[in-house]
Amino acid sequence: MSNVNGWSAGAQPAVYPLAPLPASALQSVRRRRIAALFLDLILVTILSVGIFLVLGVLTLGIAWLILPPLFPFVAFFYNGLTISGGGMATPGMKAMDLEMRLVDGSPTPFLHAAVHAVLFYLSWMFPPIFLLSLLAADKRCLHDMLAGVIVLRRV
Repeated sequence: MSNVNGWSAGAQPAVYPLAPLPASALQSVRRRRIAALFLDLILVTILSVGIFLVLGVLTLGIAWLILPPLFPFVAFFYNGLTISGGGMATPGMKAMDLEMRLVDGSPTPFLHAAVHAVLFYLSWMFPPIFLLSLLAADKRCLHDMLAGVIVLRRV
């Protein structure tokens, strides 16, 4: 059975994910993302070194021999927890007046934010991939598209 719009009673209508956004939502997003990246890399490095030192001192140096590189783990949880939190942005993104949302406009859950971080760091192996942002009308990178998120100016 279908309703007036032609959709079956059990199916939800598909929402066009990238409705036209106001120009102010995407204004200078690329430059702001680059600045936010540097701020976040500094913060993740400080957190990683701090955790490494604290664990080393608590274990009398034994942890320094067996600890894997902490940076990827800290970056994974840093991005996942800060973006899925109430601010919808990492501290660097907040400083640059940015936020991350799903393409339908809803807040980003932890899993999407964490997957976005993993895809972002994997993208560094193929830097030309970042040039896709220059061709996308909504200024999204490939890792944004794959994770189903968009970075916008805070409104």
